[in-house]
Amino acid sequence: MKIALAQLNYHIANFESNSGKIRDAIAAAKEEGADLVVFSELAVCGYYPHDLLERKEFIEQAIDQIHQIAHACVGIAAVVGGPSINEGSRGKKLFNSAYFLYDGKVQAIRNKSSLPTYDIFDEYRHFEPNRDFELVEYKGQKLALTICEDLWDEQPTQNEFGKDKLYQRNPMAELSKLKPDLVINLSASPFSYNQESWRKDILVKNALKYQLPIVYVNQTGAHTELIFDGGSCFVQADGSIPVEMAYFKEDFCIVDTEKPVQQKQEEHDYIAKIHQALILGIRDYFRKMNFQDVVLGLSGGIDSAVVCALAAEALGSENVRGVLMPSRYSSDHSVADAIHLADNLGVRYDIIGIQDMVDAFEKELSAVFEGLPPGVAEENVQARTRGILVMAVSNKFGNILLNTTNKSECAVGYGTLYGDMNGGLAVLGDVYKTDVYKLARYINRNQELIPENSIVKPPSAELRPDQKDTDSLPDYDILDGILFRYIEMNQSPDEIVAQGYDRETVLKTARMVNQNEYKRFQTPPILRVSSKAFGFGRRMPLVARYS
Repeated sequence: MKIALAQLNYHIANFESNSGKIRDAIAAAKEEGADLVVFSELAVCGYYPHDLLERKEFIEQAIDQIHQIAHACVGIAAVVGGPSINEGSRGKKLFNSAYFLYDGKVQAIRNKSSLPTYDIFDEYRHFEPNRDFELVEYKGQKLALTICEDLWDEQPTQNEFGKDKLYQRNPMAELSKLKPDLVINLSASPFSYNQESWRKDILVKNALKYQLPIVYVNQTGAHTELIFDGGSCFVQADGSIPVEMAYFKEDFCIVDTEKPVQQKQEEHDYIAKIHQALILGIRDYFRKMNFQDVVLGLSGGIDSAVVCALAAEALGSENVRGVLMPSRYSSDHSVADAIHLADNLGVRYDIIGIQDMVDAFEKELSAVFEGLPPGVAEENVQARTRGILVMAVSNKFGNILLNTTNKSECAVGYGTLYGDMNGGLAVLGDVYKTDVYKLARYINRNQELIPENSIVKPPSAELRPDQKDTDSLPDYDILDGILFRYIEMNQSPDEIVAQGYDRETVLKTARMVNQNEYKRFQTPPILRVSSKAFGFGRRMPLVARYS
């Protein structure tokens, strides 16, 4: 069978755009002689629409568009993801479904069984799990239509009461009993640099276990925090992957399941993939929100330099504006490095000194602070003054402020609320400081865009004389190792200490992470590139008593 894999970038609730893309892909597949074209999970409405699924008009539009798309399926079949109504008397009102379209109408609907409720996923909030397993027959082939985690789940799942034997079935095990010829999987699997190979391993393991070829179609594009990397593929029953589609962009190909033509993607290291993911995340956030211009504070440091370079690549340097806001503690090289960066990238910049404003704040606060030594409060006045200024530029010119805080700082609360934590989008909030340096080197791989001095100088907030990040924090190599184990791996302090880390440093780091949940609760949306980003994927109580 000749099957077209349509890897597309959808826009949540933009039914006209989504269905237009789907119809165009159906027409292209038909022209190239395909028998079937496959799209990704919830393609018609975009993944994940959250509580839009509770709106009657949203569901009606989605289902209406499915039927409109079906009219294009004459002489070709399509499998399209979308919500469907649960007509039964039990459970949620909706299913997460794969629609089989042929001969101008909906011929069959197959529903998702394994509904994820972990990390960023909350599908059981809206959907009822499938309990009935059937194949779809088409052109002499028996097709098993599955959706994303139906292929991931190798262990029997269990509902919240643990009593429903039907719900405990393993979808692939049940479908394999029906002797399918081919498995089709509609997916919405977001990018994670430290779990990417796991996805391929699952596909290969299932193909080998059930001796079945698998057509896997993922989406690409970004929806606020979530970045979908694509990488759709065809896996043969022997576990080989002759066809693998592009990453981080739309792609289309036709696979002859009997004689697939080799089409493999070039391998890249994880920093290159994080770079691609962040570019896509910025670009889609602005494009899908109908924004165009950005502004950010430029300090001469590594974080703002990397964010500025990413924004210039994603949106064009003409749409990026930097604001330099030196104080008495800003070194000459910091201002020079920021100007050098702006010149290298071709972005506009303004210089607004903050010292007179800071002095005015301190004068007005002097009676309240009388007799107390200067400290963090005075340092934060500087950060918040910068926050006011860069937000004023944002308001006046309609530029969206990009936040430049990295994951290491965000984790331990090394940032000022309503100051350097301001922004409409946090670009590096899921990138540890050690990886920010690697990103800078990657950005400079062909020419120096980020000044070398911004990369090699000791990091500093420059809020007091001779300040260094290491005055308050462990070296980033040590800090990031602890944070990765505590956040991504969910290890306890004792487990981390057992791996050779200093106990006092580990306990101090854990306390800083725990005590700063309230700050992270107020941060901008963070582009997710790891398996455990702050935000939707890590929901911790603000007022818990942590050990």
